[in-house]
Amino acid sequence: MKHIVLLGDGMSDEKLPQLGNKTPLQAANTPNMDFMARRGKLGTARTVPPGFSPGSDVANLSVFGYNPQTCYSGRSPLEAASMGVELAPDDVAFRVNLVNLSPRGNRMIMQDYSAGHISTEEGGELIEALKAETAGDEFQFHPGVGYRHLLVWRGGKVDLITVPPHDITGKDILPHLPQGEGAKRLIELMNTSQMVFFNHPQYRKRVDAGKVPANSIWLWGQGKRPTMVPFRQKFGLTGAVISAVDLIRGIGVCAGLEIIKVPGATGYIDTNYRGKAEAALDALERHDFVYLHVEAPDEASHSGNLEHKMKAIEDFDAQIVGPILEGVKKFDSYRVLCTPDHPTPVARMTHTSDPVPFVLYSGENQENPAVAGYDEDSAKATSLELKEGFRLMEMLLQG
Repeated sequence: MKHIVLLGDGMSDEKLPQLGNKTPLQAANTPNMDFMARRGKLGTARTVPPGFSPGSDVANLSVFGYNPQTCYSGRSPLEAASMGVELAPDDVAFRVNLVNLSPRGNRMIMQDYSAGHISTEEGGELIEALKAETAGDEFQFHPGVGYRHLLVWRGGKVDLITVPPHDITGKDILPHLPQGEGAKRLIELMNTSQMVFFNHPQYRKRVDAGKVPANSIWLWGQGKRPTMVPFRQKFGLTGAVISAVDLIRGIGVCAGLEIIKVPGATGYIDTNYRGKAEAALDALERHDFVYLHVEAPDEASHSGNLEHKMKAIEDFDAQIVGPILEGVKKFDSYRVLCTPDHPTPVARMTHTSDPVPFVLYSGENQENPAVAGYDEDSAKATSLELKEGFRLMEMLLQG
């Protein structure tokens, strides 16, 4: 039996007047996911347990089959695992976003949480410059992908309040700066980055090219080294993970799964969808399980870009779901789970904790005429609700 998760990050949404009071999933052209919904097991799952913020870290842990209430220690330690950064017991990892801040009157506004989706090469240049300016044993910066990077604070403080920058787009940053013991040190680092970036040749180069420059770092998502039972020990299966995002790869590393990096996988609407689908089918030849993650719908939502979200959903359906449904037919038996991790309403530009629509398909030919397609309303109407999202994996593996 082969098992595959197709995860469209942040696909689910809320109804929008500009779509005729439909959600993007309802309005988008998604024949392959609709096909699955009419012939499979459709329902909703609560992937974010009560008391947890609706982050991709918590939600994806749930979809991987891990209860966040027993294994979650923070987002950044998972990203550190993906990057091969070993954390000592007293180390605290932080996500480093390259951002663009903009003055507005006497306030400083979070203008762009991704610095115009800065390239990996450009982001790496800035992190290296910041490393040179802050050289020492206490703080260690590690370059990542695009705007996403890592800070390790040796013997640092973990009980801080930090805020994801994509949650405060267009807002004054002052009330959302780090708070708690050690916050002053983090704010000093952020201030230092502003001086370093403004004086870096890249700043003027991007401005002259009409691009959004990175003019600061933003620190958030802190945590210490997690402890997770390997996937094979937990479920008795070998597996692989395909994603452009360090967070998802990091969960895979901690779970002992193979990490497959696909050329051209960017985490946005220009990602190599076809390459991911082909890599997943190839991985199923040697593994029992594959987790294929696509970040694009979530990124479009955080940018408040409905056009890009619709495109991301339709490309996910056409270039991921369609080829996978056709490709898995070569195996004697298979199960395909399609789901978001959490909703990311494009109007809100951030995550919510609402249950997500999922569909489990295993090659059934019987069509259910009562199901309109794959969307939030159709999933709710089935009355199949998993209140513990980590049970989704058990459903996928057990049928």
